[in-house]
Amino acid sequence: MVLRDSSPFGSRSRTQVLIALRLLTESHARELARVLALPLYSVQQALKSLERDGLVAARSVGRTRAFRINPGHFARPELEAYLLRLSEPQAALRERVAGLRRRPRRTGKKL
Repeated sequence: MVLRDSSPFGSRSRTQVLIALRLLTESHARELARVLALPLYSVQQALKSLERDGLVAARSVGRTRAFRINPGHFARPELEAYLLRLSEPQAALRERVAGLRRRPRRTGKKL
């Protein structure tokens, strides 16, 4: 059993960012901070260290950097399965991720 407040990836922020990336597939720092209710700086630092450790990969999308779990990581399938398992008791996080609007609203469409 995994404890709710455990930090298997070094810190709570790093662990939460990885779980959110597993649920979102790809995201940017500001969206992750909003979903996780963490300060932007904490998320940016977590992403920086996770990228340095090779667990996440980034790509440029305009002026933003989009992050995802590194597809070239040697243990990616196992890592993703573990992160999915860690997300099971976090119903609130899964609901926030499911409620995200992932594409732009059509022009002229009513709110």
